[in-house]
Amino acid sequence: MKSGFISVIGRSNAGKSTLINSLLEEKIALVSHKQNATRRKIKAIVMHENHQIIFTDTPGLHQSTKLLNQMLVQSAIKSISDCDLILFTASVFDELKDYENFLSLNPKVPHIIALNKIDLSDDLALFKKLEEYSKFNDFKAIIPYSYKKKGCKKILLDELVKYLPEHEYFFDPEFLTTSTQKELFKDFILEALYENVSDELPYSSEVLISKFRDTKELLILEASIITDTNSHKAMLIGKDGTTLKRIGKAARIKIAKLAGKKVLLKLFVQVKKNWQKDEILLKKLLNYEE
Repeated sequence: MKSGFISVIGRSNAGKSTLINSLLEEKIALVSHKQNATRRKIKAIVMHENHQIIFTDTPGLHQSTKLLNQMLVQSAIKSISDCDLILFTASVFDELKDYENFLSLNPKVPHIIALNKIDLSDDLALFKKLEEYSKFNDFKAIIPYSYKKKGCKKILLDELVKYLPEHEYFFDPEFLTTSTQKELFKDFILEALYENVSDELPYSSEVLISKFRDTKELLILEASIITDTNSHKAMLIGKDGTTLKRIGKAARIKIAKLAGKKVLLKLFVQVKKNWQKDEILLKKLLNYEE
């Protein structure tokens, strides 16, 4: 029996959250085509044969002068040392610069590369990319991966388990995640926001759940979308409230699927100027660990 922690590291949009959801066979991590969508670290507990693998989904590595983004990157970097193994995730189309930047962080634990999104590539491009990585001798293995190819999952998990320690389970095997439902639902609302508004708005917005009541047949949620200007508030609400209703409907469907019950969701929009510069608020919103 093996049990251990794996930090999933890589640039934004490398497919880290999608990879974790596919390994778990359940959607718990926020997925978006927009940059820097992941803001909170989420742990996913995957049982593989008699082994327990705890994956940590991390914010994407990137450079920024903004406090919010700097805190996201620091959170990801901290995860590099707080694990037994690193899974560096890169798209098959990515340049090697992202991997070289990762190596410059001098990771102290071993790592494996997941070469992601191979379903979008042909064999020639894949072989070429594998050859490019072959000049490095830092990684333990490089595994081509696609969430659409079922055979990839077992190959990747088999390889990951090799580098985990012999250990009793850290968590109940029935658990999917260490995150609370409240934390997951906050990200589902944020994901719905990403899907339904223009590119700029999600980066000036966050979600704060103010009411959470879970009954046998109904889940009751009230949440505020925090944004930084009145004009953004107006855009989030939309004419006659249509945009906010659209966000709410999309979020409700996501939440109900995981909760397995009906959901009553009320959304509000709150203006909090310069919230992205408020370090105390950011730590609360991001579940930030020093």
